[in-house]
Amino acid sequence: MTETPAENSEVRVLLVDDQDLFREGVRVILDAQPGITVVGSAVNGLEAISAVDALDPDVVLMDIRMPEMDGVEATRQIFSPARVAARSRPVRVVVLTTFNLDDRAATAIRHGASGFLLKGTTPSLLADAIRTVHSGHAVLAPADLEALMSGQFQHRSPVPEVYLSLTEREREILDAVARGLSNAEIAAATFSGESTVKTHVGAILRKLGLRDRVQVVVFAHEHGLV
Repeated sequence: MTETPAENSEVRVLLVDDQDLFREGVRVILDAQPGITVVGSAVNGLEAISAVDALDPDVVLMDIRMPEMDGVEATRQIFSPARVAARSRPVRVVVLTTFNLDDRAATAIRHGASGFLLKGTTPSLLADAIRTVHSGHAVLAPADLEALMSGQFQHRSPVPEVYLSLTEREREILDAVARGLSNAEIAAATFSGESTVKTHVGAILRKLGLRDRVQVVVFAHEHGLV
């Protein structure tokens, strides 16, 4: 499992929203961005699941509130173990919402989304967010992610046995990632190089079976490690 995709690769985007005008407006904005291509669209969660299977996008922009199936359930199904195992490359989901720190967005993140954006965000921030999640990072501030996750787990799950496979340094770095530190900040705190930190993060993802740094945060909160 790798932490980041190959550099200079084109980002393939799927748009999911039940409002035609919004969806087509976003398509025009993104198709004008270098290195980003919209490969398809869907009007609800059911269509989104089928489109992800058929089109193999890199990033899905997923509306939260839609008829037939909402974005939360669609995200859960997109990241079901069977579908994840069947993919040739990872897919990232960014939830679109009209409310900051939306509980539904938090649930979608628990199911595998890499963060959320407000629908009123600027075109440049939208493009930056797509590139950010494509590289394996979250698209919300660490403090916001912390606030979202802290209220999601009323009952912590026992720490799984696989956690014991981490070295002491890997546990230290997992804690730092869970608190929102960047590789550069972790390197400074642990007196090591950024490349070394990146290697440790990759090992953590591989050993714990996690997709990205966002899921490290979820894992840490779910098991009471933060």
